[in-house]
Parts: sequence; structure tokens; C-alpha cells
Amino acid sequence: MSDPITVDELRPGDHACLTYSDRDERLDIVAAFVADGLDRGDKIICYTEDLSAEQLAAELVSREVTGARDGQLVIAPSRDVGLTSVGAQPVVDVLGAELAVSVEQGYPGLRVSADMCWAVAPTPAVDRLAEFETALGSLFTSGKLTAICEYDRDRFDPVTLAFAARSHAKTVAALAYHDDPVLRICRQHRPPGVRIAGELDFTHRDALEQALSEAVRLDRHLYLNLAKLHFVDVACATLIAKTAFSLPPGRSMTIVASPMAASVLRLLGVEDSGAALSGGSSSGGVVSGRGPVGDALSGGARPGGSFPGGDVRLRLIEADELP
Repeated sequence: MSDPITVDELRPGDHACLTYSDRDERLDIVAAFVADGLDRGDKIICYTEDLSAEQLAAELVSREVTGARDGQLVIAPSRDVGLTSVGAQPVVDVLGAELAVSVEQGYPGLRVSADMCWAVAPTPAVDRLAEFETALGSLFTSGKLTAICEYDRDRFDPVTLAFAARSHAKTVAALAYHDDPVLRICRQHRPPGVRIAGELDFTHRDALEQALSEAVRLDRHLYLNLAKLHFVDVACATLIAKTAFSLPPGRSMTIVASPMAASVLRLLGVEDSGAALSGGSSSGGVVSGRGPVGDALSGGARPGGSFPGGDVRLRLIEADELP
């Protein structure tokens, strides 16, 4: 098995494994996988177990995955393809038929996202995974099928997870700038930006600066996901605020923050107008520049809240911390 790659590095014909412990990170990768397939003109099938088809569809829309032609994107429960039945061959037959139909319909390829939690609920079927993954390999020889099999680390035992990794040619993971039991800083695909979870202090300032710098370089609109950030110190919050205040004209940033992180950012001049938004309260206007960071960058607050180079558009959304 090779080193993990990011989802945008997958190529037609790849059979990849995704092991995850963060539900949002998994959905972000799935959304990027689906969006890339839509851009390529592929047909896409998402088999879901942990979420209903309706819930997964809503998650994709919330991550700005839109534009599918009629019949191009199918979201279905795992049982609809027979994943919960006995034996692997019936599943391979169904997927083989789906691949043949997609080619007949003129699609250049078929993308499949499979939530593998069917193997642990309601009746455990982990012992069938080896048969399933081995039999599935024969479908990838044409280069028309691309698939991600998703394994929840909290629901599968270490032996099964190790087998899953070995039985796939590639492993998909988010690009991580820092990852330990206390803090994870990683690239977010949909919307593009950075996700930070855990506790962030000055000892991780370099990793934070690297993540923010890359996002500024890559993304016209930078999305900073701090919804699972339990603690942030002034040094790191100041770096985040300075990044927002220093964006050039025409650029913007959205920060989705836990109540704790939002309160620290407001103390530094990233202010909230209190306008209602779905999922929390937010400011949808111009950064005011009041506060120590805003004053330092602008030489004191200016009339109208402007900054050198023009106004910076910023939205601060205070989100309830997810479980």
C-alpha cells in the first residue's frame, strides 16, 4: 500500500480506502469526490448506511455540490445494491451491471462511494469483507470504475481496518498540517479552506501559519472551519485575525467558529453584526478593524472600517460545537 493521497489525486480506475474518525472530514472527502466526478462528466453512485439518502443529499448541497444532470448522481441505501445480503458475487454483479449501463449511457466512467458500515450493523458481517473487497477488484481493470470504500475507525476493529488498508491500492486522507490526539489541522475541500479541531496554542503556530498561507494561495474565498476548536490562545487567534485583515481586495473569508473561538476573535477585532444566519449568528459585512489587531494593521480604526488596500469581506458564523 502506498502513502495516503488526497482525494483530488485519485485517477480513473483507482480503488481507494478511506478510514476516518471525524464524520465531517469523511463527508468533506466524499463531497470532493462527487464534485470531481461531476466535473469530469462521470456517473456517480453513493451508497450510504450511516446517513439516510436524504441526509447525505443535504450534506452534499451544504458543501456546494450541485449541477448534476438528471440521473447523473444516485444516492441509495446500501441494501439497494445488496451489500447486506450473503455473499460477495451478487454485489459484484450489480456493480458490474451499473458500470455497463453507465458506459452505454455515454458517461466516461462510474464513481462509487460506499459507506462500509453495513458490515457492522444491524447484523455483523465483517467476515465477508475479505471476500467482498477481493471480488470487487476485477471491476477496476477497465479503468472506467473509480471507488472509495469508507471505514469508520470507531466501528471497525484494528484487524479489519488493517485488512481494509491492505486490500486497496490507494488510501485517501485529508492533507494534514498537524495531527496528534490534542490537535488536528487539515485541508478542507468543500468549501475549500482549513479545518482545525481540538486545542490550538502558540506551540502549533508554525503549522497554523503553513495551513493559512496555503489556503490564501489556493482559495479566492477562504473557509476556516473552527466548529470543533475547543481552545485557542491569543497568539494563534491573532494570526487568524491578521490573515483576515491582510487579504487583498476582492478576496474574502468565512469563519465558522465554536462559541469560545468566536469570542476570542471578537476581542481581537473580528466583529459580529448579530444578523441571523442558518446554523448560528453571523456578520455578513466588512471587518470593522476595531480591536488590537485591527488597530495595529490599519494604524488605528479608520472611518467606515476600511483597511489598507480596501475593505475585506468577512463572515463570522458562531456554530454550536458538534458532538
